[in-house]
Amino acid sequence: MNAKSEAQPPAVSVIMPVLNEERHLREAVHAILRQEYAGEMEVVVALGPSTDRTDEIAAELVREDPRVHTVPNPTGRTPAALNAAIKASRHPIVVRVDGHAALSPGYITTAVRLLEETGAMNVGGIMHAEGQNDWEHAVAAAMTSKIGVGNAAFHTGGAAQRAETVYLGVFRREALEQQGGYNEEFIRAQDWELNFRIREAGGLIWFSPELKVSYRPRPSVKALAKQYKDYGRWRHVVARYHEGSINLRYLAPPTAVCAIAAGIVVGAALTPWGFVIPGGYLAAIVAGSVPAGKGLPPKARLQIPVALATMHMSWGWGFLTSPRSLARKVIASRRPAVLGETQEA
Repeated sequence: MNAKSEAQPPAVSVIMPVLNEERHLREAVHAILRQEYAGEMEVVVALGPSTDRTDEIAAELVREDPRVHTVPNPTGRTPAALNAAIKASRHPIVVRVDGHAALSPGYITTAVRLLEETGAMNVGGIMHAEGQNDWEHAVAAAMTSKIGVGNAAFHTGGAAQRAETVYLGVFRREALEQQGGYNEEFIRAQDWELNFRIREAGGLIWFSPELKVSYRPRPSVKALAKQYKDYGRWRHVVARYHEGSINLRYLAPPTAVCAIAAGIVVGAALTPWGFVIPGGYLAAIVAGSVPAGKGLPPKARLQIPVALATMHMSWGWGFLTSPRSLARKVIASRRPAVLGETQEA
């Protein structure tokens, strides 16, 4: 063999769960197909019961490129979609992408290199929120600021390092098969739960700022509130599922909700001094929105405090109202980590 020749990179399966993604699906799939990856690649789109043009657009994409395939996901649930796509795919590297996300150029090549260099079972990078109008620009600014999301590396960046979980992820198939895929009881936080099992089995999860995925924020206050309420609700499930996984960053939103509610009650019923707490919170998010909105149009900057308050209050309320019955159901479905070849060397 010629010494200058190089081994063919491993073949890659890109899996994508979609539900009502007519706005972004074509862009998301095209960002995958434009990847300059030297190995073989397929894209498997798991179709939930959409009520918009998602299925029609997916059918067009299948006709346009033989690398694109679809599988049904009648439940509409993300973990079920991911498992269906994994089962329908066939390559040794599995790249998860969402229907409202777009891979940056070179993403797959870089991820495969990092898997080889680190020996990790899963690698991921930065969730780079990007808006298309003033409201989405405001949400993107909030989602990438420390006052909005704390010090989470996949939101705000940071040094390459081992991690508890990563955004989306590029997996070795052996790790997914060893652990039996995603736990379908986790409607949200399924990434964290799967990565937890991989880590328990001795596998390495690796974060790298070299990897970036563009993310499209929710298009309205109502949609953002639902998203963050679900995040909070399921983060409390995770806390009950795995004691010791909670930290001050996760407790900040529910604490703020309780403090603001108490301040309003005290201010209305006893003394105006109670309004100092909600007033102080409002002043904090307004001040925090100034650096977060640097370079944005005035209308977008003015909406950042609304986005921050929606994220904080919805997350906190979801955390506080998360039912114990949901956690008990999820704990009953607990899958122990499967030891085997996923153990870290």
